[in-house]
Amino acid sequence: MGIVVIGAAFVDIKGFPDDVYLPTGRNVGRVEYLHGGVSRNVVEDIANMELRPTYVGIVDDTPMGTDVLRKLNAHKVNTDYVLTRPDGMGVWLAVFDSTGDVAGSISKRPDLMPLLDLLEEKGDEIIGNADSVVFEVDINKEIVKKIFELAEKHQKKTYALVSNMSIAVERRDFLRNLDCFICNQQEAGQLFLDDYTGKTPEEMRAILADKVNRAEIPSMVVTMGACGAVYADCSGYSGCCPARNVVVKDTTGAGDAFCAGVVASLTYGKMLSEAVEVGSTLAASVITSMENVCPRFQPAEFGLNYQEE
Repeated sequence: MGIVVIGAAFVDIKGFPDDVYLPTGRNVGRVEYLHGGVSRNVVEDIANMELRPTYVGIVDDTPMGTDVLRKLNAHKVNTDYVLTRPDGMGVWLAVFDSTGDVAGSISKRPDLMPLLDLLEEKGDEIIGNADSVVFEVDINKEIVKKIFELAEKHQKKTYALVSNMSIAVERRDFLRNLDCFICNQQEAGQLFLDDYTGKTPEEMRAILADKVNRAEIPSMVVTMGACGAVYADCSGYSGCCPARNVVVKDTTGAGDAFCAGVVASLTYGKMLSEAVEVGSTLAASVITSMENVCPRFQPAEFGLNYQEE
């Protein structure tokens, strides 16, 4: 079953100005409707590494929902456990500035509770056959607890991402059960109730090493945009990984591609430092793409210990 990814699918509505973005003015530009959602993006990016992942999520009963399934299937994602429900997808509305960064956004979260019934019924089948499990730690608490229960039962590694840190901060204890937690610098500040704006990678590495040890989080990776990423585990191992020097077209999706690279690498035999390197490579491939998608790679290109069933 490969890596199992559990979480929401979204419709992304993205606005891009033709000129310098005016926060309080009328901006002429273009608007795009795209498939999105952290989990949906991550499972597609894992599939682009030819790793045959499985997606557990919900789409709605509209042409957009049908198209989400069509595209995932085209990327060879197993969608056997994707449910179809009215209003089953979330919506992310974002406006970008002229540099490609998000200037502001609003999201409507979908109801994922039907996934709990799915895991109650078929969780042993889904998790038992997984190589590892990836999920959004801010989804419904009952679903997260069920994932941990099944992962412990079947001795599977768990990795978590975040789409809304304001929810995730209420679940700090959950992070102790993970093999690795991945977030960005701003989200790390929310999690640890501090402001890390302006910190250098080395300063951030030292902070993360201390916080991971104090919070008893097995391992954690924090992305820092153009400054790269830092990582640390509770054994005292930590480091920095510089970002690739590339021309930025659109930063959207880079974090998801980074997560996909880290999770896939850790699942298939890489050390934490090596996994972050792979994540950085995938992130760079996304932000330089006009289509904002991760190109296809082969597992051998990253030295992953993966064998297709």
